[in-house]
Amino acid sequence: MATVPKRWKLRARWNRFRGLASVLGVRAAAGFVLRSWLRVGRGAGARLHPSLVAHPLFVRPGTSDLDLFSQIFVQREYRCLDELEGVHLVIDCGANVGYSSAHFLSRHPGCHVIAVEPEPGNFTALQRNLAPYGNRTTLLRAAVWSHPVRLVLSRTPYRDGREWARQVRLCGPDEEGDLEGIDIGSLLAASGHERISLLKIDIEGAEAVVFSEHCGTWLDRVDTIAIELHDDSSFGSGSGAFHSAIAGRGFRISRSGELTICRR
Repeated sequence: MATVPKRWKLRARWNRFRGLASVLGVRAAAGFVLRSWLRVGRGAGARLHPSLVAHPLFVRPGTSDLDLFSQIFVQREYRCLDELEGVHLVIDCGANVGYSSAHFLSRHPGCHVIAVEPEPGNFTALQRNLAPYGNRTTLLRAAVWSHPVRLVLSRTPYRDGREWARQVRLCGPDEEGDLEGIDIGSLLAASGHERISLLKIDIEGAEAVVFSEHCGTWLDRVDTIAIELHDDSSFGSGSGAFHSAIAGRGFRISRSGELTICRR
């Protein structure tokens, strides 16, 4: 196996610091990096406050949290949605630890966010990160599926196997299930809203199931979709199922990094 040159490692660390400094300020970024190097408070994690959100966010040590934080607040994954106006209801499917939800809540002060996350450790962090937003959020430890069903967390690693890549699967014949699978139509009905302003989906391939059946009842009531499509999971082609489902429904489709964006 080839050895990564030391100068490349130093450059990567410098670029990460510059990215953190751009959203946290130099002093806060330096403090975070120093604590990380010295392993100060390693078990407790850290609280970082990017300029894009109203309240500080919790970052767990030794997890995918910092990479997700960088993706959303340094690389600004959702900048392609900055022009959205009149956002009332956001459904965040695969909310992980709540960084994307916090971003939407801060950018659209009048919106309500339904955040759905199946993995228990992620969900605990999600609750912590979104607590300051009070009754503007509905948090569900569940997984999005095509219809109501019992599911279990998969033990088979997907992609890098870290916290941001956890999958669910249907229960076997002798399994009771870890959590509920819930469909987007039911989430919308329970919300009391007529439409979904923004539907964000990053569910590690299960979009192939969500868009394979029963989605016609709610798709025409969605204004904007931001979805990460996966074609390498056991669920089959997420791209194929998604594009077949939205065909002829009046969406304008574009790409932004890993996201497929659909607008009315």
